[in-house]
Amino acid sequence: MSKTIAIFSTKGGVGKTFIAMNLAVSLGFYSHKKTALVDLDLQAVGDTVKLFGVSAQRSMLDLAEELKKNAEGVLLKDYMIQIEKYGIDLLPAVLNPRQSMHIDSEKIKSVLSFLESHYDYVIIDAGRAFTESLFAVFNHTNLILLIVTPDVLSVYQTKWSLDVLQTLHLPLNMIKIVLNRAESAGSVSWQEVRAAIPSEIISRVPSEGKVVGLSLNRNTPVVIDNPRSKVAQAIRKLEKDLLEKKDIYLEHQEISIAPSDTEGLLIREGEFWQRFRLTKEPFAEEDTKESDEIIELKKRIHQRLIEKLDLKHLEIDISDPAKAKEIRERTEAVISTALAEETGIFLSSFEIRKRLVKEIADEALGLGPLEDLVNDSDISDIMVNNKNQIYIERHGKIELSPKRFLSNDQVRQIIERIIAPLGRRIDESVPMVDARLPDGSRVNAIIPPLSLTGPTLTIRKFGRERLTVDDLLRLNTLTAPMRDFIAACVAVRKNIIVSGGTGSGKTTVLNVLSTFIPPNERIITVEDAAELKLKQEHWVRLESRPPNIEGKGAITIRDLFRNCLRMRPDRIIIGECRGAETLDMLQAMNTGHDGSLTTIHANSTHDVLVRLDSMILMSGVELPIRAIREMIASAIDLIIHTARLSDGSRKIIQITEVTGMKDDIHIGLQDIFIFKQAGIDAQHNVTGNFQATGYIPAFIEEMKIKGIPIPEDIFKST
Repeated sequence: MSKTIAIFSTKGGVGKTFIAMNLAVSLGFYSHKKTALVDLDLQAVGDTVKLFGVSAQRSMLDLAEELKKNAEGVLLKDYMIQIEKYGIDLLPAVLNPRQSMHIDSEKIKSVLSFLESHYDYVIIDAGRAFTESLFAVFNHTNLILLIVTPDVLSVYQTKWSLDVLQTLHLPLNMIKIVLNRAESAGSVSWQEVRAAIPSEIISRVPSEGKVVGLSLNRNTPVVIDNPRSKVAQAIRKLEKDLLEKKDIYLEHQEISIAPSDTEGLLIREGEFWQRFRLTKEPFAEEDTKESDEIIELKKRIHQRLIEKLDLKHLEIDISDPAKAKEIRERTEAVISTALAEETGIFLSSFEIRKRLVKEIADEALGLGPLEDLVNDSDISDIMVNNKNQIYIERHGKIELSPKRFLSNDQVRQIIERIIAPLGRRIDESVPMVDARLPDGSRVNAIIPPLSLTGPTLTIRKFGRERLTVDDLLRLNTLTAPMRDFIAACVAVRKNIIVSGGTGSGKTTVLNVLSTFIPPNERIITVEDAAELKLKQEHWVRLESRPPNIEGKGAITIRDLFRNCLRMRPDRIIIGECRGAETLDMLQAMNTGHDGSLTTIHANSTHDVLVRLDSMILMSGVELPIRAIREMIASAIDLIIHTARLSDGSRKIIQITEVTGMKDDIHIGLQDIFIFKQAGIDAQHNVTGNFQATGYIPAFIEEMKIKGIPIPEDIFKST
């Protein structure tokens, strides 16, 4: 009858994987038992495969999927790594860390049941964290081997692990101890370990660092590489005991993880963070005792950092990676020492300690709870309302993040940490700041007394990937005929405005439009906060400058635009028109600077005209409305309107030609392409289709004359 042995430890670095691989090889090579070794350590993906020096093409995930579809037709050789020279088969749970989230109890159950029907022994490297995956393993285990090293921390964590396992109603006689590196220099004696831990020590593996190191570097198990060594002999003795002592195996135990069993303990991965409301679940309205505990813990550790590192006077420059790394290493060492002196069962897990060290270091040196959000490529906007409310935009949808600050003072500190390297400051005399980070991200901060809810911070992250027109096609932002048309409009030097609401994708579309500009043309971009990413080499970037503390030294978009007219531009691109520069831009468009591009905030193509009117009037010029309208009508050729829909997707919903004056006061607009929304499907995704209106632009003949033919059938109404 098959036996399944799980090898486990909550502490890293105790030799768990080393024991698992050598025990499996000993059973397969020397005792000729049909043995499977399963690598289920999801915190160290691929280690076992690397130690054997083999490659993996399939994993437990693949086997589970095939068992689900065709259990009878599964061939072991198609999924197991057959290491014939050692007489074992190896199965990794996953091939890369991203797959770890897809491992669940049902997949583990089906795979282990399958392996038990084909092997004499199934050895499982079960990892080092109490997760649901581990419970699924224990449900199929006949014996659990806890790996311990003779040091105080390992013994302490093993005692804690035994408490948890007993709380789950696993019988104590199902759990045996393997004491690795026994009697190494300066270690706790094995007699003291036996006195401290209630489970039987079934094996004592001596410490032979050189022998073990050589075997690992040769990708050869020590029981093969140096079978006469003390380490190899100890593992062979353990193998013999496992073969002969039939009474040490128990039947599979179904683990109960009811709430009553887990009260007060960290049982499942993530449960600790749920308990302290640090998961992805939205916060409850009221605080809990547990959340106060974790906050107080962090405050105590932070106070120690202030005392030991003099954090208040420590120069922290997040823009200097080398210095930041050095300071962080020093800080994490102090945090680890402080945590080791703290008591509480929830700190016993290595993974929890590691995560707490990171979070406290982030709060002391980095961006605190914003650190992970800033590094998450799926998040485009971060909005801090106050210490308890951090909203994010992910894939076009706004959600409340589970992160929070310890206090409003911490929010203030993070704001100052962000803007200080930029040469900016924020205080009661200057309670509002707008700035750009070195990576291009935009930052806006406002503090009391202007902000009544506490310090407020908004970060618009700068996209690291430059989207192409092919990306927009893939994302269904536009269609191929629309792409061909706007590319031709840029090539024929039409003046184009990209309009839309906040976050609708205006800058992305403007970037894409710029790709159609010939590489031999001189491009000058003028922006308030540099966001454009052009691929052309002949490109000059200009960025406005806010006033200094005394209110002097400001350089506006209008100043830069007037200057760029003297720089012999072929194309002028203004990141966004929002003020008096609008009049200068229209005048330039009307006086030979065609092919210009810009964006504008507006809710529709008609609203673009209203916004242009108001911005020209705000510039202080005294012109009759008719003259303003005629200037707009003769300067602007095309409006491309973007929108962010209810499902978070962004689309070009209108491409409209400005057809000139309809009468003495009204400007004519004619839609060329539109997006017609049909409804919402069951997944709350917007449904609809792009349509040509049937209108053929007035400048189509101009395109043909300039050698840019556009087939007229793309304008046929659909």
